[in-house]
Amino acid sequence: MKLPALPLLLALLLTAACGQPEKPVETAPPPPPPVPGPDLSALTDSNAAALLTQYGQQYPGSEIIVHTRLGNMRVKLYDDVPVHKANFLLLARKGVFDETVFNRVVKGFAIQGGRSDHRTIRINRYHLPPEIVPQHFHKRGALGMARYDDDQNPGKLSSNSDFYFVQGEKLTPDQSAAMAGRKLTPEQQRVYATQGGAPSLDGKYTVFGEVVEGLDVIDKIAAEPVGTDKWPTKDVDIKIEVLP
Repeated sequence: MKLPALPLLLALLLTAACGQPEKPVETAPPPPPPVPGPDLSALTDSNAAALLTQYGQQYPGSEIIVHTRLGNMRVKLYDDVPVHKANFLLLARKGVFDETVFNRVVKGFAIQGGRSDHRTIRINRYHLPPEIVPQHFHKRGALGMARYDDDQNPGKLSSNSDFYFVQGEKLTPDQSAAMAGRKLTPEQQRVYATQGGAPSLDGKYTVFGEVVEGLDVIDKIAAEPVGTDKWPTKDVDIKIEVLP
């Protein structure tokens, strides 16, 4: 005796339930491990130098790449300015600079970055002790740290996050010597004459690196239209990659 056929819908449901494997439950990927180094919100004028020196010894680095929409710059960081170097590496690895732009551009002088209107990473405002080394001068492509509140900053303490690249201009030896306000070596005068720079900044700001590839990117950024505050009318975003 034949059994009555199952209704079509019930048969389909039974087939689907018995014949298809269950889909695995999707889970969110684990969060990335925290970037090692001092808490940026805990750094102060009194502890920054010691903590950054220790960080630089534990997590060294020598080169970075600055990525922008106008091209990339490969930058060498100097070993004999350890606090500034370690500070820059720390902020780069923690993504601070990736939330900033070139916010002050003066053609024929320098392009400055490190600020923005959309920073989300919490960071304390601390200063760095000056590490002014005579052989590191403000030639074209030099990387230095800015400074603020000069009337309240007799010690020439550097900003913690505002940096600049020198564009400058070519100068005769007499011009560069007069602008520097200090004795320049023959080699420094030759570089200012053949490559250019901004000798008026020598001895006043810490230079802690230099562009070794992509100098033309400085010129491209310097040529961007700017507003009355020298901020480019179209943001030049920054993304910094620390090379192994």
